[in-house]
Amino acid sequence: MKHKWLIGLCIALIVAALVSPFASPEPDGLERVAEDKGFLEEGFSYLNSPIPDYLFPGIENEGLATSTAGLVGTLLTFGFMLGLGKLVIFRNKRVKNG
Repeated sequence: MKHKWLIGLCIALIVAALVSPFASPEPDGLERVAEDKGFLEEGFSYLNSPIPDYLFPGIENEGLATSTAGLVGTLLTFGFMLGLGKLVIFRNKRVKNG
């Protein structure tokens, strides 16, 4: 099997699409502590999130927006890691070949 990664990507996309709508709406640990301690509103972000609150912008249906965010996030992460892997392999070949 030459393209095992493709099977893994397909499985990850299916899981992201089917499971992401069931993610907890409760805040994560850091956000919860910030709420409890009263400093959540004082925080700021250096970057704007392309998919804020795990809801893909422009999609009214919350379940579909969450599924789409999961799919896009999975594809972006895969693409980034694929590029990083190719860069590392390319650099290793250059070092070996001098």
